[in-house]
Amino acid sequence: MPNRRNTIYTILIICLLAGLYTGRGLFFNISYMLGALLVISLFWSWFSINWVQINRQTRTRRAQVGKTLDETFTIRNNGLLPKIWLEVRDHSDVPGHRASFVVPTLRPFGMFRWSTNTICTVRGEYTLGPLTLISGDPFGLYQTTRHIGATSKILVYPPTIPLTHFAAPIGLLSGGDAQRQRTHVTTTNAAGIREYAPGDSFNRIHWKSSARKDQLLVKEFDLDPLADIWIYVDLSATALFERPYTADGSTNDLFIPPSSGEYAIVVAASLTHYFLLKERSLGFVTYNPARCVFQPDRGNRQLTKIFETLAMARFESEFTCEQLLALEGHHMSRGTTLIAISADPSDGWLREASLLVRRGLRVITVVLDPLSFGATGVRSGEETRLRLQSAGAVTYLVRQGDDLSAVLSQRR
Repeated sequence: MPNRRNTIYTILIICLLAGLYTGRGLFFNISYMLGALLVISLFWSWFSINWVQINRQTRTRRAQVGKTLDETFTIRNNGLLPKIWLEVRDHSDVPGHRASFVVPTLRPFGMFRWSTNTICTVRGEYTLGPLTLISGDPFGLYQTTRHIGATSKILVYPPTIPLTHFAAPIGLLSGGDAQRQRTHVTTTNAAGIREYAPGDSFNRIHWKSSARKDQLLVKEFDLDPLADIWIYVDLSATALFERPYTADGSTNDLFIPPSSGEYAIVVAASLTHYFLLKERSLGFVTYNPARCVFQPDRGNRQLTKIFETLAMARFESEFTCEQLLALEGHHMSRGTTLIAISADPSDGWLREASLLVRRGLRVITVVLDPLSFGATGVRSGEETRLRLQSAGAVTYLVRQGDDLSAVLSQRR
């Protein structure tokens, strides 16, 4: 475009000089025509990116690795001039997201729509937008840019794998001690009645008592005698082992990078989904790098909180797995099931796990073999598994490239 304009400028100057030298009107007419062409092209280029309305619709603000991110763009021409060509450039930072598009000719008050479907490959929080509109005049003399700074956030959850079985927590048998602790979920342990409050579900209304007292009364429940389950995820920097990989590439069908930390997050997300789907009371502990603790709960709210934490997890914690178990494990009561997920090859967390077993907790460990993730000079995961097993802990061993569904569904 600059070369074309320079050519026009050169011809215009030559025609003006020729007209002044010869006095012939033809040269002046050509100069006026070229000048008018430059002015009209400049205004046309400016109008091409104005009086344009663009809408961006994202189906959901939550996605998951392996699933698709669906977006629909709608662009309208609200002006009287047609848009000969219009380029929309998207500056989103979602890996592999290609939403940029060249819109064909838009008639006055016309509309055009296109959709994008991107497979999410990396967990985390990303920004959708901003957008840049680029257009020009029909003669290709000017190009004008318009920046649209509107942005929105999207959270990509880690992937989960289907589990058919996992080591049974303590408390699956009937006869456990009832916990005198109120819960908002419906259990088999009715504890009493209270007055109805806005937001209470109608299926919790005790109709006989309501009829007798002539006011709405709802049932209250205690927690089940089933023991709580806690998931401890080691996000320390000392327990991170990984092989080189590209951020937008994948090493398997689940898009799990060859990193012990990413495998730990996938295992934690899968176990969270497995136990909450079975309506078990699940707690969660990690350092991310700040302390993050979710008290045992059920339902989609607990699932969402844990998944959001795992999606944003960074392996920057200074607290090792030994410190994690020592600081948080002493809060656990007898009969509680504790699931520890770590690739730490040190002896410290093995001693802490053994102490928890002797205190009466059921300890289940998921050991990530550091040697399979490229570590050298450290103890193998198999040796760690044997030592934990001899201490009384139920142990699963995960190596890079394993079928996680088959490994974690083994009966112990």
